[in-house]
Amino acid sequence: MAILDLPMVANDRDMAGFRPFKALHHFKNLIADKEDTKQVFYIIEALKGRKPFDQAKAFIQSEEGRDFMIREDGNPISEKLDDHATWADCGPETLAHHYIRFMKREGLTAAGLAEESYDWRPREERPNDQVEWYLCRLRDTHDLFHVLTSYGRDALGEAALLGFSYEQNQNLGVKFIAYAAARQIKKVSGTKAPIYAAIKEGRELGKAAAKLAHMDVEKVMREDINEVRARMNIGEPVIYRECLRILESEGNTEEQLLAPQAA
Repeated sequence: MAILDLPMVANDRDMAGFRPFKALHHFKNLIADKEDTKQVFYIIEALKGRKPFDQAKAFIQSEEGRDFMIREDGNPISEKLDDHATWADCGPETLAHHYIRFMKREGLTAAGLAEESYDWRPREERPNDQVEWYLCRLRDTHDLFHVLTSYGRDALGEAALLGFSYEQNQNLGVKFIAYAAARQIKKVSGTKAPIYAAIKEGRELGKAAAKLAHMDVEKVMREDINEVRARMNIGEPVIYRECLRILESEGNTEEQLLAPQAA
């Protein structure tokens, strides 16, 4: 069935959720094993609230959103992003070039992130509706967020980017993970770096920027990355970079920052 023919919201979709103790349980699991990324999806689900769905419905009903649904029917964003040959003719300053270099350096694929989400909840168990298409778009553009904002995949970079993402999609679970991760970094490192200020900066940048998950991926991938950043009003994460400098000067390593600690 075509995406446009699906209901906006399926009858079996849970449209609200606020279970903080469940979220805390899964965060402890994530701290114990940072590679167990499915815990992130449990946390987001436990605290999602209604605001993300209100935003999803507004975008789905927009002319732009409906155009994307038609264009992406049977050709999801994750497949477009992973088809590096499509972007082979893009110059060195394009978003495509920076994105492909980032993904290769980090050993990532958009499909890999999608599969992690399906490990948490298989495709066949998900509601079959237009909201699901939107949520997949949020997921599949995550690494584009990294590239456009210049937040790294270090522990603080991921936390600050979640602060940015919270202001973009209003999912309380994302906000919870951002601040819980900041607390963990502060606790493990004993750093003098302004960790919480870096999260606040991420939120301020995310609030000021245009909705990155609503961008025309096929178009922006071929554009100069700095022109895209300027048009979408994506600012520089100055405090985050200063935090990295301080953490490094203190001798903190990425492995130490993510070491399991008692809550």
